Amino acid sequence: MPSVGIGRIRRSATDYSAAPDPALTAPEDQKPDCSRAAVSSFPMANSRTGALLLNLGTPDSPSVPDVRRYLREFLNDPRVIDIPALGRWLLLNLVILPFRPKKSAAAYAKIWTADGSPLLTHSRALADAVGRELGADWVVELGMRYGQPTIASALARLREANISQLVALPLFPQHSEAATGSALAKLSEEMQRSGYAPPLETISAFYDAPGFTRSVASAAEESLRGFSADFVLFSYHGLPERHVRASDHSGAHCLASDDCCASIVEANRDCYRAQCFATTRAVAEILGLEPERHSTAFQSRLGRTPWIQPFTDHVLVELAARGIKRLAVICPSFTADCLETLEEIGIRGAAQWRELCGGQLQLIPAVNARPDWAHAVAEAFRAART
Repeated sequence: MPSVGIGRIRRSATDYSAAPDPALTAPEDQKPDCSRAAVSSFPMANSRTGALLLNLGTPDSPSVPDVRRYLREFLNDPRVIDIPALGRWLLLNLVILPFRPKKSAAAYAKIWTADGSPLLTHSRALADAVGRELGADWVVELGMRYGQPTIASALARLREANISQLVALPLFPQHSEAATGSALAKLSEEMQRSGYAPPLETISAFYDAPGFTRSVASAAEESLRGFSADFVLFSYHGLPERHVRASDHSGAHCLASDDCCASIVEANRDCYRAQCFATTRAVAEILGLEPERHSTAFQSRLGRTPWIQPFTDHVLVELAARGIKRLAVICPSFTADCLETLEEIGIRGAAQWRELCGGQLQLIPAVNARPDWAHAVAEAFRAART
């Protein structure tokens, strides 16, 4: 798949039913299905193209009821908690929802701003910036997989604009079925439900694309001008190990050795963990970081099932024992700052670091709506337009 500035063009939605995408490894009844039959009644349209930015989502507020509602939708997704439906229902309703919303609401309250959710604020700002970059020939919309604004509402606005073609970009640099796959499946579901399915291209897996990695590196360079870091830790959202193994095209490569993610090969081309390490290599090269001055780890694990390692909180302990004092943390699996970056790393991670060694932890901002990132996104949309 050719690079298009920040990503790779996935096949048109009209081709999903003809040749299943190996990156979408869900059961057949859950895979996106945007067949030609779905677009047969597509009305005559004008020459404007739709650009749809997809992100994960956020609660409407940091209140416990709003957080509970959000978590119910998020964690009830079979691509997120991929266990049988009865087990997922029991886990969600008997273990998670009675307790987690209060704790999560308190965490959200620490990062909530006068403008609302940081993730939503940054995502809207990016949509506005990309719209300015693209100009009047495009209609840019934002849709969240969970919460507001919904993918359905974004499609309704695009339908009203009477676009001639749609290009969708899930804002997840590394491919995972839990994020990228779920967002695309929801998009397909809403197109089927509404009967509105314009010709579609999707852009995915921009983990090593220059437009993305240079923006990440630029954000780091700007943040580190006033902070001389002893070490740079790249911290990515974690995934259950079974998700990684399911993406292994050989069935024998992923997690089979310590160096399974040392390079992208045929077997691990869709492996989330391998793509994270590839992002680290690309950004570290731009920043000129020596191997001994940076490493990769994974945060945000949930439950007792095995998750990909090394774990961020464990790595902090190891780095403190090595005498590191000034630590910079980059979180390149998040294109917008959110609970996992601002609270988990910027607040809790920084507190853990102070307790461990009395040192300082500097969280590097996500690419958010940086001008260079907005420009890269706009260029990717232009390249994907047919």
